[in-house]
Amino acid sequence: MKDLTQGSVRGALIAMSVPIAIGMLFQTLYFIVDLYFVSRISDQAIAGVGSAGTATFIILGLTQMLSVGTVALVSQAVGRKDQPGANLVFNQAVLLSLLCGIAVALAGILVTGPFMRLVAADAPSAAAGASYLYWYTPGLALQFAMVALISGLRGTGIVKPTMMVQMITVVVNIVLAPILVAGWLTHHPMGTAGAGLASSIAVTVGVVMLWMYFARLEHYVGFDRTVWPPRWALIRGILNIGLPAGGEFLMMFVILSVIYVVIRGFGPEAQAGFGIGGRVMQALFVPVLAIAFGATPVAGQNYGARRFDRVRETFWQAVILSSSLMLLLTLACQVAPQIFIRFFSQQPEVVSVGAGYLRVISWNFVASGLIFASAGLFQALGNTWPSFLASASRLITFVLPAMWLASRPGFTLEQVWHLSVATVALQAATSLTLLFREFRRRLPASGSVPEAPPASPGNPA
Repeated sequence: MKDLTQGSVRGALIAMSVPIAIGMLFQTLYFIVDLYFVSRISDQAIAGVGSAGTATFIILGLTQMLSVGTVALVSQAVGRKDQPGANLVFNQAVLLSLLCGIAVALAGILVTGPFMRLVAADAPSAAAGASYLYWYTPGLALQFAMVALISGLRGTGIVKPTMMVQMITVVVNIVLAPILVAGWLTHHPMGTAGAGLASSIAVTVGVVMLWMYFARLEHYVGFDRTVWPPRWALIRGILNIGLPAGGEFLMMFVILSVIYVVIRGFGPEAQAGFGIGGRVMQALFVPVLAIAFGATPVAGQNYGARRFDRVRETFWQAVILSSSLMLLLTLACQVAPQIFIRFFSQQPEVVSVGAGYLRVISWNFVASGLIFASAGLFQALGNTWPSFLASASRLITFVLPAMWLASRPGFTLEQVWHLSVATVALQAATSLTLLFREFRRRLPASGSVPEAPPASPGNPA
C-alpha cells in the first residue's frame, strides 16, 4: 500500500499517472498492432475491424463500471486506514468480474453477427468484423478479471506491477499478430480472426501473471475465500459508483455506432478513415486519461482521510497537466494529421477522411481533457452520476442532430465532425458546473468541521 495523503499532490499525481500511462499505452497497442496488420489485407478488413471495435466500448463500459467502483471504495478505505474494508471490496470485485465475464462470453456468441450486419458498410466488411469479434470474445470476457485485479492495486496506490504486466501482454500480442494474421512461419494466415485470437491469448497471459502476483507478493489486499460469498450491499455500492461511469462508455458505443451508420453511404473507405482516425485519437488521449485515472486514488485516499484541501488541489493539478498535453496534441493534429493515418493506409480516400477527421476533432481535445479530469474527481468522491448526466446530454445534442443531418441533401462528413466538437465543448461546461457544485456539497471550506466520508457499503466503520 502507498500512502497518497502525504507529500506533494503534484508529485503523487505524476507518480501515479506515469506508470498508468505506460500501461495504457501498451494496452492501446493491442488495437494499433491489430489494425496495422489488418490494414495489409484490404480496406474492407480495416472498415470491418474498425466498426467491430465500437463493440469494445460496451466492454470498456462494463469494465469501467467495475474499475471505478472498486478503485473509489478501496482508496477511500485505505485513506481511513481500514485494511479489512479494502480487502472486502477487492474480493467482491473479483466475484463480480467472474459473473460479468460469463455474461460477455455468451453475448459475444449471440449478437456479433447481427451487430456487424447493422453497422458495416458492405457484406465483406461485416464478415471481416464478425470474424475478428468472435475470436476476440474470450479476451474481452477475461478483461473483467484483469480489471478487477488492476483496480484493487490502483486503489492502494500500487501501479508499477500492472504496468509491467500490460507491457508483457502487448509484447505477446505483437509477436503473435503477424504469425496469426499474416501467416508468418505457419503459412496459414487467419486474417482478421488471427487479430482477435492474438489479443485473446495476450489477455489470458496477463490475467495469469496478475493472479500469480497476488498469490505470492501482494499482502494489503488479496484473495480471501471467506469473503467471497456475495455481500449484496457492497456490490450495490460498487455498482452505484461504477454504473454511471460505465454508462458513459456505453453512450460512446451508441455515438460511434451512429457515426458508422450515418457515414456508411460514403463507402468502406470513409469508415476505414474514420476507424483509423478514431484509434489514433484513442492513442493520443492515453497520457491525459492516465492523469484522470491517477487522480482518482490520489483524491480518493485524501477524501477518505478528510484532507479536502488536497482533494481540490488534485483536481487543479490534473487540469493543468491535462490541458498542457492536450494543447500540444491539438497543435500536432492541426499541422500534420495525415502522418498518423498514412502509417496504416496509403489509400488517398482513407487518408483524406482520417486526416480531415483528426484536424477538425482536435479542436475538442482541451475540452476532452477537462471532462476526463472532472470524471476522475467524481469517481474519487464516490458520486459518478453527475458525470453520467453530462455525458448523456450528448445523446440529445449529438445523436439526434447527426441523424437529422444525414437525411438532408448535401450531407458531408465534416458536418458530423464539427457537430462533435460543439457537443463535447458543451459537455465539458456541464461537467465543470456539476463538479464545482459537488465540491461545495462534499468538501467543506477550511476551518469548518466536516463529516467523515461514508464507510464502504456492507462494511460500516
